Amino acid sequence: MNFLKSSLILAPALLAFVVFLVSAFPHSRANAQPAPTPIEEVLLQHTDIIEKSSRRTIQPAIDALQSSGLPEAAVVMERWRDKELWRREADGRFFLTEPKDDGTFELRHVASGEPIGSAEKSEIDDIKPNAGIRKLIAAALVEFQLLNPDPAVRLASLEAIARDPKPDQLPALRKAIEGEEVPELKATMERRERLLSVRFEEGEPRIAAIRSLAGDLSIEARAALNPLLSTERVALEAIPDDLNIARELIPGDDISVDEAYAFLNANDLAPDVLGRSVRDETLIAHIEDGAVAGVPVASLNTEEARNVAYGKLVESGLAEPTLTEADRAERVATFSFLDVYDEPPEVTEAALATVAAINSSVATNEALDLTLDALSLASIYFLAAIGLAITFGVMGVINMAHGEFIMMGAYTGYVVQLFVPDYTLSLVLALPLAFMVTFAAGVLLERLVIRWLYHRPLETLLATFGVSIALQQLAKNIFGTQARPLTAPEWLDGALVINDVLAISTIRIAIFVLGVIFFVALLFTLNRTRLGLEVRAVRQNPQMAAAMGINRERVNMLTFGLGSGIAGIAGVAIGLFAKVTSDLGSSYIVQSFMTVVVGGVGNIWGTLAGATLVGFLQKGIEWLNPSNTLAAQTYMILFIIIFIQFRPRGIVALRGRAAEA
Repeated sequence: MNFLKSSLILAPALLAFVVFLVSAFPHSRANAQPAPTPIEEVLLQHTDIIEKSSRRTIQPAIDALQSSGLPEAAVVMERWRDKELWRREADGRFFLTEPKDDGTFELRHVASGEPIGSAEKSEIDDIKPNAGIRKLIAAALVEFQLLNPDPAVRLASLEAIARDPKPDQLPALRKAIEGEEVPELKATMERRERLLSVRFEEGEPRIAAIRSLAGDLSIEARAALNPLLSTERVALEAIPDDLNIARELIPGDDISVDEAYAFLNANDLAPDVLGRSVRDETLIAHIEDGAVAGVPVASLNTEEARNVAYGKLVESGLAEPTLTEADRAERVATFSFLDVYDEPPEVTEAALATVAAINSSVATNEALDLTLDALSLASIYFLAAIGLAITFGVMGVINMAHGEFIMMGAYTGYVVQLFVPDYTLSLVLALPLAFMVTFAAGVLLERLVIRWLYHRPLETLLATFGVSIALQQLAKNIFGTQARPLTAPEWLDGALVINDVLAISTIRIAIFVLGVIFFVALLFTLNRTRLGLEVRAVRQNPQMAAAMGINRERVNMLTFGLGSGIAGIAGVAIGLFAKVTSDLGSSYIVQSFMTVVVGGVGNIWGTLAGATLVGFLQKGIEWLNPSNTLAAQTYMILFIIIFIQFRPRGIVALRGRAAEA
């Protein structure tokens, strides 16, 4: 009972004492911190090494972090490199810090950044790794990133290496290559390793890396090899045996005598050449009693007289001697002028062989790229001309408004996209709708104008030319004069990239495929359908076709509508990469007529051959004269005029009665 009474008396006193301690030492309560985490334990084991920050002794600490297997190691190393680490003197623990308003610093965990206490400025020191230590940390970080489980991180690391290549990245790259399982990433790593070896390695590994680039067409590979072939110009009286000479310059042939002497003079190998102004100033300075060295001033009105007077001053020791042209030539002749490689012979030999192989591959791929461009252009011309081939070849109608049907098709695609924002769906809808719109317009033109002008080509040309102008003006009134966008779907964006030289846009591929589809469809229509049979019959012998009960007017109307409808589809395809304006068709009408005439009038195979010839011819001329596209058009027209003189019926000429019609 006495003990209970004593406890009840002492309890309030003990409680008051505890409250006093808590209120008197709030700082101690705030600094209650958790035990060091595993990443902190690694740092604590190397506290002294990190604090001293010596490049010669720091490697064990870096190796310990690198081999710890802890996911936070890379983050801590980045913060160490960026000078964000602080160390508390009392226990050697490392923190991130953030200044507070009261002058103290909030301490944060080195990896997570979570607050774990506070400290006065006098209690902590910042870790300031020098440039050498930061370089070692950066090299270790490269290996961390290259071995990261996330392929995106590894790829980003390779891109960082490409932006800032360093020799100490090679060991990390080689280690990463051994364990890389993604084929594309491994190929990129191997390529990056070769480029670094070319730049930083020595001896046989460098030679092997240079030779390994023989099949690499990238700009990076050529940029890495070109410095190996850099030269320095030298002038030597005797040529050493160990000099790696790129070429010898012969004065008078490869370099002028004046340039050679100027080079000698710039390198203190020959005296200055006296200029006329210096000579004349010297003569003026030595005029005495109306003469210079006994030569009257009045007689110094020629270059020869002035040179004689100056020569007398030189003989008297009053002027510096000058050099004649013969003296300069003699001085130049005593030297050999050479372009000397900066690298040793084995390096330049390997680089020259590799560059030659790359240049050969580049030339081959450029030819293939030009071929793909020509095929792409030919497919565009084929789509634009196939409708004209039907109307012109079958009906004999020179339709100058054919380009405007192409324009109408492009505007139809634009209008569809206004109401259908899904570009893929709008394209699917635009193709048949463009065919229907231009088919109807073609039938209307044939019924109202063309049917009254058969067998009158001049009147047909003039009438359709007037229709062309009217349709252009109508388009301007409806859509305005500014270009309208016809946007391709996302899956048509970009290009098929085979290598750094050879590529073709996805839209061009799609147009090529569309051209092939239409070619096959038209062959089937003309050879396997009733309409095709009637069209061929009317083309070969109109009178006999009429006698056999074929409605010639109906066939002509449908044929003209079919040709116009195909032009509309071509307009949608062309509008995906060209500006949709009222004069869009004008850019293709000339090439369309050339395609039909060169290929052979009234023949689908001839149109294909004509489009191929025109496309390859235009691309070839543009390649020879890339700065002048107008000249390319002119040369192409001249070639076609000459071609028609020798083959007036085209590449694939009609035979039999169709040719006589």
